Order: sequence, then C-alpha cells, then structure tokens
Amino acid sequence: MAEEIINRVANSKLKTFDLEEIYPQGKRVLFDIKDWLFEEIILKEKDFRQSVKNHDWAQYKKTFVAVHCSVDAIVPSWAFMLVASELIPHANKVVIGDLELLETVIYQELISFLDFKNFENAPVIIKGCAEKPIPATAFAFIIEKLQPIAKSIMFGEACSTVPIYKSK
Repeated sequence: MAEEIINRVANSKLKTFDLEEIYPQGKRVLFDIKDWLFEEIILKEKDFRQSVKNHDWAQYKKTFVAVHCSVDAIVPSWAFMLVASELIPHANKVVIGDLELLETVIYQELISFLDFKNFENAPVIIKGCAEKPIPATAFAFIIEKLQPIAKSIMFGEACSTVPIYKSK
C-alpha cells in the first residue's frame, strides 16, 4: 500500500511574499522630450512651451510615465517639471527618469502602504521568479519592512530557498 503524500510546505507556517502579486496593471510609457528640442540639442523656451501646449495629454490617462531626454542636451529642470505638470492630472504616476526608476518608485509607494501584520514572527519566503519587471530595489524595500517583524526571511521558492535573515 502506497503512503499518502503530505505537502509539508502547505501545512507549514511559511508565509510567501510575491512582489508580482502587487504589480499594478497599466501601461508604462517612456516620454522623451528630445523631439521638442531644436535640432535635438537646444531647448528654446517659446517653442518648447508651444509643444507642451499643443500635445494631447489625455492619451496618458491611467498610465505610468517616465519623463526623460534621450539625447545629450542641457535641459533645465523646469522643462521636465512643465511636462510632469501636464501629465499628472492624467497619469497614475509620473517620474523624471527612466522606466527602471518608474518601477522603483511605484514599488516603493506600494510597499509603504502594505500591512505586514500577517508576517509577524513567521518564516517568510520572498518569491524570486517573476515575469513582470520588478526592480531589484523592491527586494530591499521588502526586507526593510519584514526584517524587524519576521522570524526568518528566505529568498526563492519553497522547494529551494536561500536564507537571508534569521531573528536572534
């Protein structure tokens, strides 16, 4: 007679935290201001402001936007701020930087609002594999929240974990 297979992981007190589960849906957009520069190198204020004024900002409704300049030009901070001020009423989130910074800021805000009470005095596995673009810094944000309260923190999957932290 065959022995019953017991799933010890499912029956354990292990708690899994999956950053992919909190990934917010929505289009990510890299907004490049280079096309609004004269010869892609010089910002002419009057022309730049006209481009900002004539742009269809409504197309960014419910998107996450990173505003940047992909060419080597000297762009004053106010130019990025002007673009951001037009995006903010439409977009879910606006940053001045690249898409990695955008994801980092999104995760930092999401993690700061999460309730971690379920992880108190528990062994925690932070799931490692993801199909979504989770920035490496997000893992540090999670460690910062979990380390003061968790019994232990591991990284990976229940079948193969790497120890990260154990409370004393």
